[in-house]
Amino acid sequence: MTIDQKSKIMMFPKIGKFIIIFFSIAFIVAGVRAYQLYRYVFEENVKNEYVLIIPENATYGQVTDSLVTNDILISVKAFKWVAKKKNYPMAIKPGRYLFEKGMNSNEIVNMLRGGLQEPIDVTFNNVHFKEDLAGKVSKYIQADSLSILNLFYNNEKIKEYGFSPETFRAMFIPNTYEFYWTTSADEFADRMKLEYERFWNEERRAKAAELNLTPVEVITLASIVQSETSKKEELPVIAGLYINRLKRGQLLQADPTVKYAVGDFSLKRILNRHLEIESPYNTYKYVGLPPGPINFPETATIDAVLNYEKHNYIYMCAKPDFSGYHNFSATLAQHNRNAAAYRAFLNANKIYQ
Repeated sequence: MTIDQKSKIMMFPKIGKFIIIFFSIAFIVAGVRAYQLYRYVFEENVKNEYVLIIPENATYGQVTDSLVTNDILISVKAFKWVAKKKNYPMAIKPGRYLFEKGMNSNEIVNMLRGGLQEPIDVTFNNVHFKEDLAGKVSKYIQADSLSILNLFYNNEKIKEYGFSPETFRAMFIPNTYEFYWTTSADEFADRMKLEYERFWNEERRAKAAELNLTPVEVITLASIVQSETSKKEELPVIAGLYINRLKRGQLLQADPTVKYAVGDFSLKRILNRHLEIESPYNTYKYVGLPPGPINFPETATIDAVLNYEKHNYIYMCAKPDFSGYHNFSATLAQHNRNAAAYRAFLNANKIYQ
């Protein structure tokens, strides 16, 4: 064996060691990188629970800026890596998204890319005017107050829903409903129509028919009853009083309808000049129910009308004590005494309007 042959034989073990070392290092590096990427994808990446709203036409840059500004993520780098791999920059969807502790980057991107919004509870009550409704609802959904308000001026759409401009507010029954933030004004109205039909089930429609009233007329009466008292226990009593008047063909003489006609629900005292206002809503002038609801009555008030208390009262007057309760009477003589006591109470407290 020559010297050259010996050298070559001795060289192979060295080359083999280098190869082994090289692949060992490569394997370690690959393992470290794989573990890093695994952590990018599956390790928890939300600092604190946060609700992020992504507006219409937002860019990927704006989304990541919001995540950074609001200090939502543990690792922005991990989020960006997963987002890029899942092509999220090209699939931005507006909405209201809930970032929960324990979520990883994979879950976050899947949520955002899939438009998996967190629904929000929308509650509206104690609203007299359509402007009030628009203002309250627009705080929860993407539709602004003007677009919601415009629903009440779209006569063609109102007709499609089966209402008139005067009765349209009856379709919006106050309650708590789940909506997505991206809800438009039209989608809001469509949902309210659906909820209206759900509310007016067979049992409620049968009770309305017994009163010889339509669902809209029941809501119109309920709107008056709701304006008369804040005391839940008085609702069916007052409902029964007005039903007695309707059955007798008497003027309802409901002060809230006069306030509506005047456009001022803050009036503490109805004066003769208010009673003379020319309006189909003035129930001191026109027999029967007004053309439509004067507010948005709640379900409890509507049910109080449907389940009214049977009695012989046809008059009511606020008690002279700031309690919010009323004195009820079946005779004009008793009512006049109650009214005189209340006027004296107002005068004593210098309440003149």
